[in-house]
Amino acid sequence: MLAKPPQLKMPGKTPIRGVGSWARSRSFWILNYFTGCCFIEAVPWVGSGYDMERFGLLVADTPRHADVLMIGGYVTFKTLKRIIRIYQQMPKPKYIIALGNCPMTGGTYWDSYNTVKCLDDYIPVDIWIAGCPPRPEPIGLAVVEAVNAVQSGYLGKTWRTKRRIEEKTNKY
Repeated sequence: MLAKPPQLKMPGKTPIRGVGSWARSRSFWILNYFTGCCFIEAVPWVGSGYDMERFGLLVADTPRHADVLMIGGYVTFKTLKRIIRIYQQMPKPKYIIALGNCPMTGGTYWDSYNTVKCLDDYIPVDIWIAGCPPRPEPIGLAVVEAVNAVQSGYLGKTWRTKRRIEEKTNKY
């Protein structure tokens, strides 16, 4: 017997927790940090096929204007220092989206001594998008989930402290 196709259901209506949360959910400024092939699958979101501006996503020029940091590709300890610096420059509330298997497990470079195996040990990642590289459709689903979460009042993972980040990275 063949497997049944998945039943795709639209998420139910999410409660709106004030005008500020609703406005914040409709105006994400995204800063991209790509070191590998995940960039190829994220590019269609800029074009007319998916049109990220329709979802309220705009590209930020500097970390000080960004709400969302989108990280794709493998992360080494040398690039991790730059990612943490970008993360610390972003204003609160800030959200992190990690694309692909590389930020999660190291990807194809999992056995390298210089590859970060789990980015969540160093900065708080809000949304993980699996795949190598992930297709544009899961990126869109993650954006919709992020919009729904933020308009419900989600302010990002704030449980990491600056001291803990410095403890983790000083040994490298």
